[in-house]
Amino acid sequence: MEKHPSALAAFESVLAAAKGKKIVMFLDYDGTLSPIVRDPDSAVMSEEMRDAVRGVAEHFPTAIVSGRCRDKVFNFVKLAELYYAGSHGMDIKGPTAQSKHTKAKAGAVLCQPARAFLPVIEEVYRALTASTAPIPGATVENNKFCLSVHFRCVQEEKWRALEEQVRSVLKEYPDLRLTKGRKVLEIRPSIKWDKGNALQFLLESLGFAGSNSVFPIYIGDDSTDEDAFKVLRNLGQGIGILVSKIPKETRASYSLREPSEVEEFLRKLVSWSKESRQRD
Repeated sequence: MEKHPSALAAFESVLAAAKGKKIVMFLDYDGTLSPIVRDPDSAVMSEEMRDAVRGVAEHFPTAIVSGRCRDKVFNFVKLAELYYAGSHGMDIKGPTAQSKHTKAKAGAVLCQPARAFLPVIEEVYRALTASTAPIPGATVENNKFCLSVHFRCVQEEKWRALEEQVRSVLKEYPDLRLTKGRKVLEIRPSIKWDKGNALQFLLESLGFAGSNSVFPIYIGDDSTDEDAFKVLRNLGQGIGILVSKIPKETRASYSLREPSEVEEFLRKLVSWSKESRQRD
């Protein structure tokens, strides 16, 4: 990825850009902290990765930003000192355990801009579950404020039929929109809110709104993470890191090939932070 150099190979450049600023970490879950697997419920985070994320959270404010239901991604990560933004950023909650980076009211941070859509999402979930049942391997995941139709286990010749089935159901719901991810169809409310908005909300909650002293680092692997990369580009602050083994069009500045490299990058950040404190 010539246009998007490895964040590991260019680690010193990342540190140079962050010098004198407060790093804030934003991490996608699937494909970033855990490998992409056939069964979405089996996307378990390794203890080594959990240890790396725990270490990062000790040094920098840290948030998980995922398309998953917030409660589900919390049950995967199991770190109460983090911020969690589920449903592609439409369900945000502050830490339930105090850390040195969180303010007294951090636990009260709550943002659910699509709350009015909950009854519709539940209705469409039931409709999609029924309509996709005849297609072997198709699964519908209810992520509270959005839905995911997974087709990783569907035979390729059935992909178009599945998408047509989903679109047929959604014709009755003009307030919902369909987007595509990595072998998943995402159904979300048609409101102007995405992972980029979640990133901005969290920076504001942390007291960094309009600040030039913050350096956000956002790491993600999917098309929905591009909204966050775009925000960082527009702010002219921080960096986006795409997790991908193959070159892709992206607004990210750097890349990492897979979750194991994400873990290595996080550990290098922690080691650098520890050394910096010792020097200070």
